[in-house]
Amino acid sequence: MTAKKLLQSLLEEAGITLNGDAPWDIKVHDERLYRRILAGGTLAVGESYMDGWWDVPALDEFINRVLRARLDEKIKGDLKTVLFILKSKLLNMQNRHRSRKVGREHYDLGNDLYQKMLDKRMNYTSAYWKDAKNLDEAQEAKLELICRKTGLKPGMKVLELGCGWGSFAKYAAEKYDVHVTALNISEEQVKLARELTKGLPVEVLQKDYREATGEYDAVISVGIMEHVGYRNYRTYMEVADRCLKKDGVALIHTIGGNVSTTHTNPWTDKYIFPYGMLPSVSQLAKAMEGLFVIEDLHNFGPDYDKTLMAWWENFDKAWPELKEKYDERFYRMWKFYLLSAAGGFRSRSNQLWQIVMTKQGREQPPRIC
Repeated sequence: MTAKKLLQSLLEEAGITLNGDAPWDIKVHDERLYRRILAGGTLAVGESYMDGWWDVPALDEFINRVLRARLDEKIKGDLKTVLFILKSKLLNMQNRHRSRKVGREHYDLGNDLYQKMLDKRMNYTSAYWKDAKNLDEAQEAKLELICRKTGLKPGMKVLELGCGWGSFAKYAAEKYDVHVTALNISEEQVKLARELTKGLPVEVLQKDYREATGEYDAVISVGIMEHVGYRNYRTYMEVADRCLKKDGVALIHTIGGNVSTTHTNPWTDKYIFPYGMLPSVSQLAKAMEGLFVIEDLHNFGPDYDKTLMAWWENFDKAWPELKEKYDERFYRMWKFYLLSAAGGFRSRSNQLWQIVMTKQGREQPPRIC
């Protein structure tokens, strides 16, 4: 069977036709595509899209159908992929030295890009769309949900591990009159976070989460666990335990996977989030054994699909301004990133969890939702 017929046969399992008329049918521009994908797996899918070898009107829906049919499991890739997976199992890819790479290569890309793509508060994690009419409202609803779940009250001290551009710290300080100490490894994010929280009881430190000190009423992380790595989950929990008061509340907001793994897909690792990976419930539960009680696990993964589509709409609308700084290959890379991620949540391959935790022995906090 030729490479074209084999790939066509696989795509048919997902209801996708080569050069068909449906929005999720791909249009092939280079006949070398078939061999490239069969040999290179998920990395080749993304790179060939960046190179303009194929297009699809609804990239998000194409990825949704591919993942629902689990075609990603049927195309394994080449030796490079095997070595990538092996390295992730043998080495700590998220140690202190390597962890700074994602700050330099992703979060330091340029605040102008993120300001145009995100909501007005610059939240770079899933919004909470229940009762929200737009992205700004949905992101504020997410921040409010976190504050309520952790029981914030005036005068409390809060530790935020990984703070982005300070959206949570600013909201919590303004709305709940708490003092926030926020840690982040991204130089550009720290600079802007300090500007946006100026005059508020917020201290933004350019430090790794492992360097956190002090004792706090709440320990919160919003979107950092995807960068921690399976070898460091226990370390993260020990940091949270060390910094949380006996009667305090900890909360983790993170993307999660349905199965335990040691790596992300090679394309995402190479172009978007170096050394990133999604935790599973079992990995996180194992890491917190003997330290924390899980009080609540709230999954609203479908909200991330909607959030990513809103980000894509903002990015695409702003491209005429952004293209003066970023080239066409970057545009296709970023489009593949946002829309393939949306398809991942739509297919239910990825989840979005908020996990509320307390130390053993304290009374159960009120359940919020």
